[in-house]
Amino acid sequence: MGEVKIIVAGFGGQGILFLGRLITYGGMIGGKEVTCFPSYGAEMRGGTANCTAIISDEMIGSPIVRNPDILIAMNEASLKRFQPLIRPKGILIFESSLIKSPELRPDISSIGVPATEIASASRNSGLKSANMVMLGALLSATGLLSEESAIKALEALTPLKRKKTLPGNKEAIRKGIEYIADTKSKN
Repeated sequence: MGEVKIIVAGFGGQGILFLGRLITYGGMIGGKEVTCFPSYGAEMRGGTANCTAIISDEMIGSPIVRNPDILIAMNEASLKRFQPLIRPKGILIFESSLIKSPELRPDISSIGVPATEIASASRNSGLKSANMVMLGALLSATGLLSEESAIKALEALTPLKRKKTLPGNKEAIRKGIEYIADTKSKN
C-alpha cells in the first residue's frame, strides 16, 4: 500500500470531520500508521469543513497533505477547491446528488456517488448518513480499509448519545459498498 493521502471536504453538518476520523481510526485498527488533521470554518453548519488523513505502512513524516491520492468531495465548492490538487492517476469520489455537472479532470479516476439519495432512500439511516455511504464507496472503490475495520471504527467513535444511529450508519456503509459493486458490474 505504501502511503495514501486523503482529503475529505464539504460543508459543516455533513459529517466531514467524523468521516475523516473514521477513515483514520479504521486505518489504525488495520495496523497502519495514521494522521488526521481537521479544518473547519467558524460557521460550523453550512461553513466549510475538510479533513486530511494519511494511512501508511511506515512512519509518517508530516501530516500535511498538499496533493492527495484520494479526494472525497461532498459539495461543489470543495470539488472546485481540491480537485486541482489531486495527484495524476489519483481518485475522486464526489457526491453526485449535490454536484450535478462537474468538470472532471481526465487524468484521474472520478466516481460519482449519489450519497444523499442513497441515504434518504434507506429506512434506517436518513440524510445524515450520506457520509457513511461515501465511506462505503471509498472502501469498495479502493480497498484502503476493510469493512470490518470501518465498522469497528464506527462503533468506537460514535458517542454514547448517538449509539442509536449505529444500525442506520452500518446500513449506509453497506449501501455505499453495494453501489460501487453494482456500478463496477455494469461496466
